[in-house]
Amino acid sequence: MTEQNNGTIEATDPVDDQIDTTSVEAGAEAPDDREYARALGSRLRAVRSQQRLSLHGVERKSGGKWKAVVVGSYERGDRAVSVARLAELADFYGVPISELLPVEDGPSGARIDASAKVVLDLQRLQNVPPEEAAPLVRYAQSIQRQRGDYGNKVLSIRGEDLRALALMFDSSLENLTDKLIGWGVLAAGSIGHVRD
Repeated sequence: MTEQNNGTIEATDPVDDQIDTTSVEAGAEAPDDREYARALGSRLRAVRSQQRLSLHGVERKSGGKWKAVVVGSYERGDRAVSVARLAELADFYGVPISELLPVEDGPSGARIDASAKVVLDLQRLQNVPPEEAAPLVRYAQSIQRQRGDYGNKVLSIRGEDLRALALMFDSSLENLTDKLIGWGVLAAGSIGHVRD
């Protein structure tokens, strides 16, 4: 199997589960990307440690789905992890994906904090073109399924959940918040809600 992320090609050999990493100099990885990968890896390691699992323990518990060498490379920041794989890993650990994301500093990180109240207006969300809002719609539907919460006109999520959504939209927190405000999907009482 071959994954291509940030100009790096990583191939795994299913026969011996060894990883052969070959860098392609299609553009050096930005220092911010490396810092983020290390911060993400640190969060992954912390969550694994909280569950008292070694890397080989993760491999055993997952029945081989999560190879120790792969999880270790994620934790060191040596290997990029896709949002889909990160969501699968969060599910394996039994934590929200936002628990695996590093805390953002600076102006965009200061805009939303973990205790902020985010209320989505699900009726207005239906008016946003599907090609623009698809990740948000899927995320809202998955939360509704988890909660068994159907038929409501609004959905409350944690401010921290916006970090996961920002990843899905490949956007900063600040840009995502601006997008939600522009779409008018933030319900009354929510952060960033603009009165009609």
